[in-house]
Amino acid sequence: MWTSLIAVVGTLLGSVTAYLLQQRTARTDRAESRAYEARRDRVAAVTALTVALADHRRTMWAREDLRLTGAPDTEYREARAASHATRSALTAPLTTLVILAPVLADAAHGAAAASYALRNAPDAEALNVLRLAAIEAADHLVRVAATAA
Repeated sequence: MWTSLIAVVGTLLGSVTAYLLQQRTARTDRAESRAYEARRDRVAAVTALTVALADHRRTMWAREDLRLTGAPDTEYREARAASHATRSALTAPLTTLVILAPVLADAAHGAAAASYALRNAPDAEALNVLRLAAIEAADHLVRVAATAA
């Protein structure tokens, strides 16, 4: 009789142990999956923002170069409209990144501000310095994102 009781208790304990291990494994798998998806989403957001920053930086440089070289008003107005479009296009990826990765907010806002700073450069040399600073700010964002957990 004791042997049967011990066998039944052992079977029940084995079943409970197996159940608990399965639950723990499933919970770990879900956590790993969520972490992978979150990282994938952050990488996509950083990528989208760096593309938007590069587009805006390029259009701002072209716009300001036209202004500084005294290009015809129609060319400058077209470049200005293009820069407004790229600045607007920068808003969504910037917002997405700040929401998904608040730890990157300062670097992201700094990179955006560096791109905006190309506006009204006093001369061609200053424009190039500002462009290089904007490139460095975008590179800094990527470095910070690469080291963020």
